Amino acid sequence: MFASDMNPARDAGRVTTAGAVLFPIQFTWPHGGRSVFLSGSFNRWTELVPMSQVEGCPNVFQAVYAVPLGCHEYKFFVDGEWRHDERQPHKTVEYGIVNTFDAIPIPAEVPLVHPRSEILNHMEVDNGLMHRVSAVTLNQAMPRISEEDVTASRHRIAVYLQAHTAYELLPESGKVVALDVALPVKQAFHILSEQGIPLAPLWDFRKGKFVGVITASDFILILRELVNNRSNLTEEELETHSIAAWKEGKAYLKGQVDGHGRPIPKELIYASPSENLKDVALKILQSGVAIVPIIHLEDGLFPQLLHLASLAGILKCICRYVKHCPSSLPILQLPIYAIRLGTWVPRIGESSSRPFAMLRLTASLSSALDMLVEAHVSSIPIVDDNDSLVDVYCRSDIMALAKGRAYTHNLNEMTVHQALQLGLDSNPPYGTRSQRCQMCLRTDTLLKVMEQLANPGVRRLVIVEAGSNRVEGITSLTDIFRFLLG
Repeated sequence: MFASDMNPARDAGRVTTAGAVLFPIQFTWPHGGRSVFLSGSFNRWTELVPMSQVEGCPNVFQAVYAVPLGCHEYKFFVDGEWRHDERQPHKTVEYGIVNTFDAIPIPAEVPLVHPRSEILNHMEVDNGLMHRVSAVTLNQAMPRISEEDVTASRHRIAVYLQAHTAYELLPESGKVVALDVALPVKQAFHILSEQGIPLAPLWDFRKGKFVGVITASDFILILRELVNNRSNLTEEELETHSIAAWKEGKAYLKGQVDGHGRPIPKELIYASPSENLKDVALKILQSGVAIVPIIHLEDGLFPQLLHLASLAGILKCICRYVKHCPSSLPILQLPIYAIRLGTWVPRIGESSSRPFAMLRLTASLSSALDMLVEAHVSSIPIVDDNDSLVDVYCRSDIMALAKGRAYTHNLNEMTVHQALQLGLDSNPPYGTRSQRCQMCLRTDTLLKVMEQLANPGVRRLVIVEAGSNRVEGITSLTDIFRFLLG
């Protein structure tokens, strides 16, 4: 069963398609042993993957391993003997009994704000409710917290946010870049790249108001149209194709038209300086946008764009507040595994409505862009041949293609590694590369994760296995606020 030949090393400069999209799965052996390994058809039975003992559970071993799409067989190598788990699906083959599973992605859905009861179902509460422990904990000792403590903690944070306004988010000095909707798309792309920003509000001189926002996602959609030849938009037309024309075309692409076939105009989501921070945060969450422009309106005057409010700025305010009263907010001491904060790698036999996928450095850039759009995610973990985290490709990284007009190249032939190198060679949109590839552990507390995400340029944390850096999940600013305001 166990062959001696190992998988060949991959060349990061060459596009590969076999197994390029990976689905990490958490394998568990709950029957004890001194040394436990995992192997299966997903690695051609050519590698013994070491499994780690779960702290506090001497008989439970686990390992996270990324597998390609399809049906797979696997077994455990326990103390020198091949074994299968009778509690998981299994079948008899020519070389014995093996466990089986299917790696089939579930269509992504845009997640809603979780109700409070759903969050509590992932904790152990001492108010007489039925105790339910999330499968991700693997029977680890769960911290006890009452429903009253959860409610009180959330209430204190909500009261704080309601007592402070968007005006307090304004920096002492800074600039906000806005673009005219009449500007050619190509020029807008280059301006945002040169400024090191992934988005900008749009000004319509004819209407005398701000009418929308152009983001990195717009450029991803444009490049996908060029690659897939699904529209008449060519690279040459980007010279004259205006932002306004693109927004109208985007409405047709998404089917956002009225009964007469005309595009339905979308109203700009913005906030006034006097709006409280809780309302601003809810606007961002409920609309699914990255920022909300802070605009001052006064009769007879043009609107004044003051700032671009984001969840990061609001979280920074919360962290300043809780620094002075951590004991009054007990939920902040919960480890993130106890509240299932973020998107986690599914276990064998566990279904998930939020698919989790990763890519190798050798995957094509076009496959990364497809995943960002179709899975409704903002970032993709990039792993090496050992499934250890090496980088993250996020939507804002598309801006690096403006350098040297790299977007004119065949994106099917450009690897993720090459695209990331372009970002390293130019000004990254959110600071340094290390800021966008920050990690945390499942045992880190909610407070520690909040403090990391409050740092400038950090939008997400990849949850990794201690020691191996294998990806276990990912959590973001949006996840934090869904929990705090749930």
